[in-house]
Amino acid sequence: MAKKNENRVYVALECTECKNVIRKTSKNKKNTPDKLEINKYCNVCKKHTVHKETK
Repeated sequence: MAKKNENRVYVALECTECKNVIRKTSKNKKNTPDKLEINKYCNVCKKHTVHKETK
C-alpha cells in the first residue's frame, strides 16, 4: 500500500488588504519551507490581491 504523504500540510491564506482568511490550500513543506505568497482573487475586495500564508 502507498504511504500517506507527511510532507503535505494544509495552510490558510489571508488577503493582505482586507485581512480576511478566505482560502485553504495545501503545500509541500519539503519543497517550499518559506511562507507562501500567491496572487489570488479576493471576494471581499473584488479584485486580485496578494494572499499570504497564516498559521
